[in-house]
Amino acid sequence: MTLSIEQLNTASPDEVAALLDGTYEHSPWIAQRAAAARPFRSLAHLKHALVQAVAKASTDEQLGLIRAHPELAGKAMVSKTLTAESTHEQGKAGLTDCTPDEFAKIQKLNADYNAKFGFPFILAVRGPRGTGLSKREIIDTFERRAHHHPGFERAEALRNIHRIAEIRLDDKFGVTPTLGNDVWDWQEQLATHTDPGYAEKGQLTVTYLTEAHRACAQMISNWMREAGFDSVGIDAVGNVVGRYEGATPDAKTLLTGSHYDTVRNGGKYDGRLGIFVPIACVRELKRQNRRLPYAFEVVGFAEEEGQRYKATFLGSGALTGHFDPKWLDQKDADGITMREARLTAGLKEEDIPRLERDPSKYLGFVEVHIEQGPVLNEIDLPLGIVTSINGGVRYVGEVIGMASHAGTTPMDRRRDAAASVAELILYVEQRAAKDGDSVGTVGMLEVPSGSINVVPGNCKFSLDMRAPNNPQRDALAADVIAELKAICERRGVRYTLEESMRASAAPSAADWQQRWEKAVDTLGVPLFRMPSGAGHDAMKLHEVMPQAMLFVRGINSGISHNPLESSTNNDMQLAVEAFQLLLDNLAQEKAN
Repeated sequence: MTLSIEQLNTASPDEVAALLDGTYEHSPWIAQRAAAARPFRSLAHLKHALVQAVAKASTDEQLGLIRAHPELAGKAMVSKTLTAESTHEQGKAGLTDCTPDEFAKIQKLNADYNAKFGFPFILAVRGPRGTGLSKREIIDTFERRAHHHPGFERAEALRNIHRIAEIRLDDKFGVTPTLGNDVWDWQEQLATHTDPGYAEKGQLTVTYLTEAHRACAQMISNWMREAGFDSVGIDAVGNVVGRYEGATPDAKTLLTGSHYDTVRNGGKYDGRLGIFVPIACVRELKRQNRRLPYAFEVVGFAEEEGQRYKATFLGSGALTGHFDPKWLDQKDADGITMREARLTAGLKEEDIPRLERDPSKYLGFVEVHIEQGPVLNEIDLPLGIVTSINGGVRYVGEVIGMASHAGTTPMDRRRDAAASVAELILYVEQRAAKDGDSVGTVGMLEVPSGSINVVPGNCKFSLDMRAPNNPQRDALAADVIAELKAICERRGVRYTLEESMRASAAPSAADWQQRWEKAVDTLGVPLFRMPSGAGHDAMKLHEVMPQAMLFVRGINSGISHNPLESSTNNDMQLAVEAFQLLLDNLAQEKAN
């Protein structure tokens, strides 16, 4: 029998546990405690209430939940004593049909993992799409997670248990995240295009105006046409632009989109998620034969990452009138200028100035993006409201001391350049943490001509400091520079420091942030507000029109710019539904 939220809201706590039996392996206490959060507003709200019940449980209870789960391809599977749910899941992943070598490999991994952590390895083997991971993916994940810190791995086990429960709940409620599946599939299909030299390694790399990049643009264009956009084209910088016109010809336009280029050996969802979520929205509008009281423009930005040429936000920058003609003379690693690459792609230089948008004709810009960080993943929330895109400042510097013999120079008479920078690194870490939402990183560190038996005389380093607003960023930078000066004076060394980049923060427009909040709240998902530490196309559009962003949780600790970057079909479904609600709410505003 298919469950409903109404049934759960009118049942007793024991009846709730009975109705949700099998959702969490042999752990009816979770449903009983979650019942206190009623009335459940939606399936998403129920899922969160269950997550919270586990989060508030004692460590012993959490470990008991983990240990209630069977090993993958373990004794319970062999003896056929798995629950029906586990039997279905392990069978769907092919674990009930392992070769002798695969079975032996998994048994060895199970034994080693249990010996290290004291609980079985838990993995949602039906995967982020719900269709099942391959045995190779399962074994690779097993081996990777075996190196985690015990505390982190316990949390990762619980996150996988919640994913298992989410899929089981969908089955109980007869729910299929159809829109999320489509968005997930589009991204997977787009990822079949990758630059030469990376395809052979199974890596995703799509840089500006390569053959793979142009193939991606064509594929996105085709999907836009199939979805029902009124016009679709590839503009003079390679942006894919689709428009769904409003109910009246003179209506203003809501702009959205993200980028389809990638970093080298990157993930499938960075940027691309923000293209396909609104495409799904337009397709549904077209199926309903419905027009909004405003036009809707979706842009797949051609370049944001700055991988092939030293030009970032090239796609969105062209829309704000900030395309620098000097970029055309830049050369890539093979000596091909951007101008030459554009000619090959059939893009006309004289058309670039026409791409600048008139802000008076636009309502604003909204962007959906995978979080690219661990926060939503750690707190088990599918969506986050972006309050601001952090401003940043970068420096490259060098500390100059005195190279000397490592054996004969007393510790109190050294002028160690590397030790000076090491002290600075620790200060950056401590100072940024004081703000809570500032971050500071020394990402490059080099001792030129260093030797194992020489006190370092020089040390080159980088500084990257970011904060949600410019004053906070500037205060962080000022304190770090002052500390660098103090360290060098105390240690008898000197330094050079050159600013290499400065970007202003892009606070979300209050009314647009509130529209995202209203949409997410309607879904029954708790509101969580957070800054974005990464840069996005929204930063460029912020220069000419109001903007606000919605983050979508990533799995695998929220890692991004990495092949492990991923999200689930359920979270993508919620992103589409939130966007649909934003569109609907905006339409009601305009009607009133």
